[in-house]
Amino acid sequence: MVLLLALLSSAARWWQPSLQRLLDPVATQVDAAGQPLSAVQLRAHAHEAFGPGQVVAVQPPTAAGHAAVVLLAGVAGPELRYLNPYNGKALPRPRGRHAFAALVRQHQAWGGYGGSLLGAVLAALACYALQRAPRRDVTANQAVLVAHASQTGHAEELAEKTAAALQAAGLHVVIKPLGTLTVADLADYQRALLVVSTFGEGEAPDGAQAFARQLGRSAKLAGLHYGLLALGDSHYPHFCGFGRQLDAWLAGQGATALFERIEVDQGDPSAVAAWQTRLTELTGQMAPAWQGPRFDEWRLVHRRRLNPGSLGAGAFHIALAPPADDLLVWQSGDIVEILPQHPPARVQAWLAQQGWDGEQAVAYEGSTCSLQTALANSVWPEAPAADIPSLLAQLKPLRPREYSIASVPDDGRLELLVRQIKLGDELSLGSGWLTEHAPLEGKVRLHIRSNPGFHLPVQLVPMILIGNGTGLASLRAHLKAASGGEHWLIFGERQAAHDYYYRDELAAWQADGTLARLDTAFSRDQAARIYVQDLLREAGDEVIAWVERGAALYICGSAAGMAPTVHAVLTELLGEAALASLAQAGRYRRDVY
Repeated sequence: MVLLLALLSSAARWWQPSLQRLLDPVATQVDAAGQPLSAVQLRAHAHEAFGPGQVVAVQPPTAAGHAAVVLLAGVAGPELRYLNPYNGKALPRPRGRHAFAALVRQHQAWGGYGGSLLGAVLAALACYALQRAPRRDVTANQAVLVAHASQTGHAEELAEKTAAALQAAGLHVVIKPLGTLTVADLADYQRALLVVSTFGEGEAPDGAQAFARQLGRSAKLAGLHYGLLALGDSHYPHFCGFGRQLDAWLAGQGATALFERIEVDQGDPSAVAAWQTRLTELTGQMAPAWQGPRFDEWRLVHRRRLNPGSLGAGAFHIALAPPADDLLVWQSGDIVEILPQHPPARVQAWLAQQGWDGEQAVAYEGSTCSLQTALANSVWPEAPAADIPSLLAQLKPLRPREYSIASVPDDGRLELLVRQIKLGDELSLGSGWLTEHAPLEGKVRLHIRSNPGFHLPVQLVPMILIGNGTGLASLRAHLKAASGGEHWLIFGERQAAHDYYYRDELAAWQADGTLARLDTAFSRDQAARIYVQDLLREAGDEVIAWVERGAALYICGSAAGMAPTVHAVLTELLGEAALASLAQAGRYRRDVY
């Protein structure tokens, strides 16, 4: 094998010109009509055209007149399809040389197999061989089921990477949202890998509620061997609650765990690496380490408190400018992950207490920086370290904080609506960094993550947008993106005089018809407290009428009070089955925290 790889490597150098010609973009007969769709829009169209459980990745076109390439997780192996990048419609399947070239470009773009030309070619040859092989029926018990339950897109992303790793090892894979399965479906498989997140008070994500309701039933799963990756946040009392519930239920039905459940706390990379190690053990094939998201340095260009004098904590409008315009790519409903830092004053006070020089150079996370920079970007150990080397051995990078995006790419900058949160006498790390400590015109490291569970429908329909507090952020982005429709906003806060965020914008949307209706609930402006759920209940007949006309429901705001009470009112108005049906159809979506 080593000799074969060496010969291939040598041959690749000789073949370089020919290989490069194969890497030229795949041209199709597509008429260039204006600007092509963004990457996130193309992905939404791919999910619509081919099914959300089948899309592994989407590569936008590299030039005018070229197609976008979609890699699907087919039952019999990887499958390539094309999209028209100007309208998102599916094009005929690729054939021959063009399919091979597209696969090579895909593997190069993803940095797979070391990111080398030879690695890309070898991977492409393997995938191409699978595509060209005679297709045969593969029964469920011969395939590995990869099922995901995702609220914000992270579990789905990890499930897609899992499926790709299994397919690269030559296994037949079926990837599906958990919510599309019944408990009886699981009995058809001998092996299943489940990637599930937890939502709210230990519940299943919205898209998996239909499956979760079946967990009270018994099933004969003695023939099923499964692995489970549970995603959660240990700041919440029911950490990985749904994953733990699902694990216990599977074991109770006779299924056998392939390995102990792996729990991921706020995207912990070491837990994700442990999952990938288990995949290697299952397949017998070492796969390249999954690369974490790239955090780019954006500029903090604007910060303004929107509610001076409010009874509540400060709410700030934050604006960030990208280092390059090609980073202005997201879809309304998406999430930004911000890497915060400890405030400089706190770092200096800690260094002074230890008697250490913060300017001294240290090796940290694969590079050299000052000790104070390492501390600013790390979780500090609870017990004091004896010396700097032992301190560095204990430091762990800070985890990103998530925020709903309040703008659209056409705004030319990424905007947020951030509430200050106090932990004791200090501001929380994320809100404190954005609203107070990060210097204006200074750098903020961030990564934009797709959140398909809160995207707009592919076909524009009226929306009932319900939110409280800073939950207005993503609803504002939706109104910007869907300004041609007629929508209804129900918004709640404390006092109209102080907490009526973006009041002028909302009035303008009323004037131009984007907002057919605007209802507000300011709880402290009268003796009796009024909340958005009260307005929703009062307008019950109109809510039912809007839904019957095809309206979609979008909820954004606090998980502790608003979201469950709004859900309860909607259940009263529409019925549990109807609300579940709306969720399955993508017409009931929630982004709550």
